[in-house]
Amino acid sequence: MLNDMEAVHRKILDRRRNNRSLPPYRAALIPEVQDLLASYFAKQRPGAVVSGVRRVGGGASKEQFFFTLSDDGRDEQFLLRMDPRSAITETDRAREFDLIGAMRGRVPVPEPVWIDNDAEHFPQSAAILRVVSGVTKPSDSNGVKVSGLGTWLGPDLRAKLRDQFLDHLVTIHAYDWRANPLPGFEVPEADAKQAARWSYNYWRELWEIDEGETRPVVALAAQWLVDAMPDTGDLVMLHGDYRTGNYLFDEDKGEITALLDWELARIGDFHEDLGWVLMQIFGAFDSDGIFRASDLFERETFITEYERRSGRIVNRATLHYYDVMSSWKCNVIVVANGLAAARSQHNHQDVLLTFLGGTAPMFADDLVRLLSMGDVA
Repeated sequence: MLNDMEAVHRKILDRRRNNRSLPPYRAALIPEVQDLLASYFAKQRPGAVVSGVRRVGGGASKEQFFFTLSDDGRDEQFLLRMDPRSAITETDRAREFDLIGAMRGRVPVPEPVWIDNDAEHFPQSAAILRVVSGVTKPSDSNGVKVSGLGTWLGPDLRAKLRDQFLDHLVTIHAYDWRANPLPGFEVPEADAKQAARWSYNYWRELWEIDEGETRPVVALAAQWLVDAMPDTGDLVMLHGDYRTGNYLFDEDKGEITALLDWELARIGDFHEDLGWVLMQIFGAFDSDGIFRASDLFERETFITEYERRSGRIVNRATLHYYDVMSSWKCNVIVVANGLAAARSQHNHQDVLLTFLGGTAPMFADDLVRLLSMGDVA
């Protein structure tokens, strides 16, 4: 059953494996992106003029560029998201594009406008979305941090954002994917453990492809995840990377303006999203040692509020399973995926990916903490 996974994930894994032997990747230059966009819109919107192309900071998994499209006396702002040769996470542009479109009007998301999933025009798979205003962290944040890692929002923003954050997650999980099926999203219902198995198999093979260094705690966690694999009784649409840092907010109004980074979305166990939200790396401890997930909710408050608002019952043993899987996945991302992309020079952010590799001891320590808890009822 080690090959049991969604067809799109098998395609992604095969692509990553095949790309390993390719020569180094060179980040796109602004004049090149300008020319690419100009020739693209010469077909898509004849007469429109592209200007103001500039690279967006961050983006370890995608090359991103803001640009202005002028047509009929109107200026519109867009974002080009284009895959590098290898990323810290491998995803499918079409799935993300289709899901964002389905979520419009349900939760705040950018408008997806154009897609080139098969790289027929752009050098790599690409999508273009309308720009939404907002920030991912407070303007007075101290120090330089990767967006979402240890973000401190403070009491005022926390009070304004916390209910929106949880309510939007509940809405995502309430999406009726049976009545409104999406292309490319398969349903793990062959047996009760398939949802967990699909997730485990995908990340395990990513580790193997990128030749993650042998680490006893990672191997122990991988075996534990096989032995403790839970049944799933309630399949929902998962965001896959739901946390502070992956939404934009208006700092003055304290309003979430857009939920971002949907590329890891799939149909699965809702506990998987909860485990990711509750990871310590994405939260913050205050001066009294109190932990808040995404600096918004204390753990137990988040769980009970999710139950109240969603009508679901959180199984603590299943949640613990996905706590462990979340930490294990982060080990795969920073120790294998990110470093492999940097070593092969297949990513525009090789310095950042190498930096993130230095967080491996922190995730290893988190795995030790979680595995030492034993069975959680």
